[in-house]
Amino acid sequence: MKLKEYIKTVPNFPKDGIMFKDITPLIADARAFTYATKQLSDFAREKDADVIVGPDARGFIFGTPVALNLNIGFIPVRKPGKLPRETITEAYDLEYGHAELSIHKDDIKTGQRVVIIDDLLATGGTIEATIKLVEKAGGNVVGIGFLIELAELKGRHRFKDYPIHSLLVY
Repeated sequence: MKLKEYIKTVPNFPKDGIMFKDITPLIADARAFTYATKQLSDFAREKDADVIVGPDARGFIFGTPVALNLNIGFIPVRKPGKLPRETITEAYDLEYGHAELSIHKDDIKTGQRVVIIDDLLATGGTIEATIKLVEKAGGNVVGIGFLIELAELKGRHRFKDYPIHSLLVY
Protein backbone atom coordinates (compact mmCIF):
# COMPACT_ATOMS: atom_id res chain seq x y z
CA MET A 1 0.00 0.00 0.00
CA LYS A 2 1.30 3.47 -0.88
CA LEU A 3 0.87 5.26 2.43
CA LYS A 4 2.37 8.52 1.13
CA GLU A 5 -0.80 9.00 -0.90
CA TYR A 6 -2.66 9.44 2.40
CA ILE A 7 -0.34 12.11 3.85
CA LYS A 8 -1.01 15.75 2.98
CA THR A 9 1.75 18.33 3.24
CA VAL A 10 0.55 21.66 4.62
CA PRO A 11 3.02 24.54 4.10
CA ASN A 12 3.70 27.08 6.85
CA PHE A 13 1.86 25.26 9.62
CA PRO A 14 2.04 25.79 12.57
CA LYS A 15 4.45 28.56 11.60
CA ASP A 16 6.30 29.85 8.54
CA GLY A 17 8.87 27.49 7.13
CA ILE A 18 7.32 24.30 8.54
CA MET A 19 6.03 21.75 6.03
CA PHE A 20 3.50 19.97 8.25
CA LYS A 21 2.69 16.33 7.45
CA ASP A 22 -1.06 15.90 8.00
CA ILE A 23 -1.91 12.32 8.96
CA THR A 24 -5.68 12.81 9.17
CA PRO A 25 -6.39 11.47 5.65
CA LEU A 26 -4.53 8.26 6.59
CA ILE A 27 -6.36 7.70 9.88
CA ALA A 28 -9.68 8.54 8.16
CA ASP A 29 -9.17 5.63 5.76
CA ALA A 30 -9.71 2.29 7.52
CA ARG A 31 -7.57 0.30 5.06
CA ALA A 32 -4.60 2.67 5.23
CA PHE A 33 -4.82 3.04 9.01
CA THR A 34 -5.08 -0.72 9.53
CA TYR A 35 -2.14 -1.32 7.19
CA ALA A 36 0.05 1.27 8.95
CA THR A 37 -0.74 -0.01 12.44
CA LYS A 38 -0.12 -3.60 11.32
CA GLN A 39 3.35 -2.63 10.05
CA LEU A 40 4.16 -0.92 13.35
CA SER A 41 2.72 -3.92 15.24
CA ASP A 42 5.00 -6.29 13.31
CA PHE A 43 8.00 -4.19 14.37
CA ALA A 44 6.94 -4.19 18.04
CA ARG A 45 6.31 -7.96 17.88
CA GLU A 46 9.83 -8.50 16.47
CA LYS A 47 11.21 -6.54 19.44
CA ASP A 48 9.23 -8.73 21.86
CA ALA A 49 7.61 -5.69 23.49
CA ASP A 50 5.96 -6.07 26.89
CA VAL A 51 4.25 -2.69 26.61
CA ILE A 52 3.77 0.14 24.10
CA VAL A 53 4.41 3.76 25.08
CA GLY A 54 3.09 6.67 23.04
CA PRO A 55 3.61 10.41 23.51
CA ASP A 56 0.72 12.88 23.62
CA ALA A 57 -1.19 13.10 21.40
CA ARG A 58 -0.61 11.44 18.05
CA GLY A 59 1.43 8.66 19.66
CA PHE A 60 -1.88 7.65 21.22
CA ILE A 61 -3.47 7.32 17.78
CA PHE A 62 -0.89 4.81 16.55
CA GLY A 63 0.33 3.28 19.80
CA THR A 64 -3.04 2.14 21.10
CA PRO A 65 -3.97 -0.06 18.11
CA VAL A 66 -0.43 -1.47 18.09
CA ALA A 67 -0.83 -2.48 21.74
CA LEU A 68 -4.24 -4.02 21.01
CA ASN A 69 -2.82 -5.93 18.04
CA LEU A 70 -0.17 -7.45 20.32
CA ASN A 71 -2.53 -7.98 23.27
CA ILE A 72 -0.28 -5.89 25.54
CA GLY A 73 -0.77 -2.66 27.45
CA PHE A 74 -0.44 0.93 26.30
CA ILE A 75 1.08 3.65 28.50
CA PRO A 76 0.39 7.29 27.62
CA VAL A 77 3.06 9.96 27.96
CA ARG A 78 1.17 13.18 28.66
CA LYS A 79 1.62 16.90 29.00
CA PRO A 80 2.16 17.91 32.67
CA GLY A 81 -0.94 18.17 34.80
CA LYS A 82 -2.91 15.58 32.81
CA LEU A 83 -2.08 12.49 34.87
CA PRO A 84 -3.72 12.06 38.30
CA ARG A 85 -1.07 10.07 40.20
CA GLU A 86 2.60 10.70 40.99
CA THR A 87 4.56 11.39 37.81
CA ILE A 88 8.04 11.74 36.40
CA THR A 89 8.45 14.80 34.13
CA GLU A 90 11.01 15.60 31.43
CA ALA A 91 11.54 18.93 29.60
CA TYR A 92 12.61 19.01 25.95
CA ASP A 93 12.92 21.19 22.85
CA LEU A 94 10.69 20.98 19.80
CA GLU A 95 11.65 22.13 16.34
CA TYR A 96 9.44 25.16 17.05
CA GLY A 97 9.39 25.58 20.85
CA HIS A 98 9.77 23.96 24.27
CA ALA A 99 7.59 21.46 26.10
CA GLU A 100 7.40 18.93 28.92
CA LEU A 101 6.09 15.38 29.12
CA SER A 102 5.08 13.23 32.08
CA ILE A 103 4.45 9.58 32.81
CA HIS A 104 2.99 7.90 35.89
CA LYS A 105 5.90 6.88 38.06
CA ASP A 106 4.57 3.33 38.52
CA ASP A 107 3.10 2.49 35.08
CA ILE A 108 6.26 0.83 33.76
CA LYS A 109 7.60 -2.14 35.68
CA THR A 110 11.34 -2.53 36.17
CA GLY A 111 12.86 -4.41 33.24
CA GLN A 112 9.82 -4.19 30.93
CA ARG A 113 10.64 -4.22 27.23
CA VAL A 114 9.17 -1.01 25.81
CA VAL A 115 8.52 -0.03 22.22
CA ILE A 116 7.74 3.64 21.71
CA ILE A 117 5.30 4.43 18.90
CA ASP A 118 4.69 7.92 17.51
CA ASP A 119 3.46 9.47 14.30
CA LEU A 120 6.55 11.52 13.39
CA LEU A 121 10.30 11.70 13.92
CA ALA A 122 11.55 15.23 13.29
CA THR A 123 14.38 16.59 15.44
CA GLY A 124 13.83 13.89 18.06
CA GLY A 125 13.12 16.03 21.13
CA THR A 126 9.81 14.38 21.98
CA ILE A 127 11.22 10.88 21.62
CA GLU A 128 14.36 11.70 23.58
CA ALA A 129 12.20 12.95 26.46
CA THR A 130 10.00 9.84 26.19
CA ILE A 131 13.06 7.55 26.31
CA LYS A 132 14.34 9.35 29.40
CA LEU A 133 10.95 8.94 31.10
CA VAL A 134 10.78 5.23 30.27
CA GLU A 135 14.31 4.62 31.52
CA LYS A 136 13.79 6.65 34.71
CA ALA A 137 10.73 4.49 35.37
CA GLY A 138 12.86 1.33 34.99
CA GLY A 139 11.88 0.23 31.50
CA ASN A 140 14.16 -0.86 28.65
CA VAL A 141 13.49 0.79 25.29
CA VAL A 142 13.91 -2.00 22.73
CA GLY A 143 12.58 -0.13 19.70
CA ILE A 144 11.04 3.07 18.37
CA GLY A 145 8.46 3.06 15.58
CA PHE A 146 7.14 5.95 13.49
CA LEU A 147 4.67 6.45 10.71
CA ILE A 148 6.80 9.29 9.27
CA GLU A 149 10.46 10.27 9.51
CA LEU A 150 11.72 13.65 8.28
CA ALA A 151 15.23 12.58 7.28
CA GLU A 152 16.54 16.10 6.63
CA LEU A 153 16.09 16.97 10.33
CA LYS A 154 18.42 14.09 11.33
CA GLY A 155 16.43 13.05 14.41
CA ARG A 156 17.46 9.42 13.87
CA HIS A 157 21.08 10.30 14.67
CA ARG A 158 20.13 11.02 18.32
CA PHE A 159 19.10 7.38 18.80
CA LYS A 160 21.98 5.25 17.55
CA ASP A 161 21.55 2.79 20.43
CA TYR A 162 17.90 2.05 19.60
CA PRO A 163 16.35 0.14 16.70
CA ILE A 164 14.17 2.52 14.67
CA HIS A 165 11.48 1.63 12.17
CA SER A 166 9.85 4.34 10.02
CA LEU A 167 7.11 3.48 7.54
CA LEU A 168 7.58 6.66 5.47
CA VAL A 169 10.71 8.76 5.02
CA TYR A 170 10.58 12.28 3.57
